[in-house]
Amino acid sequence: MNTYTETIGEKLNTLLEKTYDAEKGFKTASENVKNTALKNYFKQKANERYQFGHELKTEIKSYGQEVDKGGSLTGKAHRTWMDIKSFINIDNEESMLEEAIRGEKATIEDYSKVLEETRLPSSTLDLLTKQKHQISHGLNTISTLEALN
Repeated sequence: MNTYTETIGEKLNTLLEKTYDAEKGFKTASENVKNTALKNYFKQKANERYQFGHELKTEIKSYGQEVDKGGSLTGKAHRTWMDIKSFINIDNEESMLEEAIRGEKATIEDYSKVLEETRLPSSTLDLLTKQKHQISHGLNTISTLEALN
């Protein structure tokens, strides 16, 4: 069986930090769009990331690692950018969708790196694979919403 190392804990904490950022970003997006389908999608994604965060925290703690709190500076800048776009851009819903797609693609890359570069315990591997799959599925949904918008 693989052992859980501080390196794995750090990588999971990085994913956790980005999960916090995504949750806040989706919540911000849901508050700044009028389209009901988009609003519901962004709310659902915020709730999903909230759940992901709890799952990641539980996994980190189960191996005796410390859980980092808060979000990243990059995430705060991303949310600020989304807030500004919502006020200055006439077509803000399309801009929010584009930014959400960009963020989801980056998140999938982050998960892929951790999954490829790290020897993970089976519970961690299963969790990250499941979360990555959900994010990929959501990316397909948001791409469909973009085509309809």
